[in-house]
Amino acid sequence: MLTLRYAGLAIAFVSSCCFAFSGPMAKYLNAAGLVPIEAVWVRMAGAGVLLVAVLAVVKPQALRIPRDKWGFFAAYAVMAVAGVQALFFLAITRLPVGVALLLEYMAPVMVVVWVRFVRKVRLPRAAFVGAVVAVVGLGVVVEVWQGLRLDALGLLLALVAGACCAGYFLMNDSFGDEIDSLGLIAWGMIGAAVVLAPFAQPWNIRWSAFTQTVAPNGGVALPVLGAYVWMVLVATVMAYILGVNAVRRLSAAVGATVASLEVIGGAIVAWALLRESLGLFQIIGGLTVLSGALLAQTATAQPAPVREPVHAA
Repeated sequence: MLTLRYAGLAIAFVSSCCFAFSGPMAKYLNAAGLVPIEAVWVRMAGAGVLLVAVLAVVKPQALRIPRDKWGFFAAYAVMAVAGVQALFFLAITRLPVGVALLLEYMAPVMVVVWVRFVRKVRLPRAAFVGAVVAVVGLGVVVEVWQGLRLDALGLLLALVAGACCAGYFLMNDSFGDEIDSLGLIAWGMIGAAVVLAPFAQPWNIRWSAFTQTVAPNGGVALPVLGAYVWMVLVATVMAYILGVNAVRRLSAAVGATVASLEVIGGAIVAWALLRESLGLFQIIGGLTVLSGALLAQTATAQPAPVREPVHAA
């Protein structure tokens, strides 16, 4: 049993490393002329089409959607995929990126609160403390005290993005065996692309941007098409597949906290490719996030969560 738990932790860690490439690779698309919502759309559309095409050949049964689960699939596409991506990019138009990122990564705390008080599941204290420590560490990483602007709409958008992120973990933890996780991810991305199409307007995207080679902020020069392929294959397809399986092996609470390591991984990738330096606060905050994630992981060594009994009136 412990072997399975440690395997889940390893999968969650690799998933967060894959997700860490999302921001840096998107910067290459932005440097080539794509606005953030366009970058989000080509990411979701490319990954969704690729997954559906591969599954149609090697595992067509995975694409079957049970009729009674259509609503679940629609909610997953809108909230767990499109909502997280789009709302965050809207929030950073009204808030500093660091503040928006911190609010989005309130997700681990939201998951822990939901599991404990809505699902009525008893969690080890480590899950609560680890989630809070990870959020505090994220606040140090992004230096939330710098340039805070209390824009009410921006704060609301960022918090809703965090709620959607929490929904991503909770939904991954709740679907039954009648749903194939690969099919859920594939249709979720296709659905997200459909939902975001009116905002991204793919018919107006300057597709010639993918023929360029750019070096954002004087960093490492890469072909835009290569950065896009890496973003689709590693930061999206592989990251989502590993992330869903990690949550299925662990829990939504622990999986969400370990996923916060994405911020640290993203900073390291940005340092290597984009020449974005890591300051003292980033290093201290990164160690704090790691401490919170490790603390949450200890919850997996505890007995399985027990639901509180419901007594008859």
